[in-house]
Amino acid sequence: MNEFVVNDLKINKNTVVDWYMFCREVCMIACVNESAKLGGEGAIVEIDESLFGKMKYGRRKSVKGSWVFGGIQRESRKSFFRVVANRTKKELLGVIREWILPGSTIISDCWRSYNCLSDEGYIHLRVNHSLTFKDPETGAHTNSIEGTWSAIKRGLKNHTAHVEGQFEICT
Repeated sequence: MNEFVVNDLKINKNTVVDWYMFCREVCMIACVNESAKLGGEGAIVEIDESLFGKMKYGRRKSVKGSWVFGGIQRESRKSFFRVVANRTKKELLGVIREWILPGSTIISDCWRSYNCLSDEGYIHLRVNHSLTFKDPETGAHTNSIEGTWSAIKRGLKNHTAHVEGQFEICT
């Protein structure tokens, strides 16, 4: 996209970058100003964490990067995303308390840090992704948040390890 603007419209590359950053900042401010907790009685919020980073040279599985934790409310499609230091219960539960109202139905994978959610005032449904993508008994799935990760990663060309400033927003 930037190449099109620079080459076809003959606009200086620095100007394009400046305008892009300005528009991005305006969007971030609007998101922060409009932010509100997700969920509540009868609402479903899917949560998940995803690693954003680069493969280490010459290795297949080893990734250097940052964990991003997010949630999406099915009914409204409102969401939040936060860079987290790690995926511990303490770290993730702090973000959940900040962004999701008690009484919400939270759907997650079987990551052990989520085991406490029922004790925290949430209705918690799990999907065991090693067995299925949709729980046959409850119908629970995390397709919305998984699809969101996919779209975000397509938008971030290199999935760089430096995502901190790009995820301190809600939508």
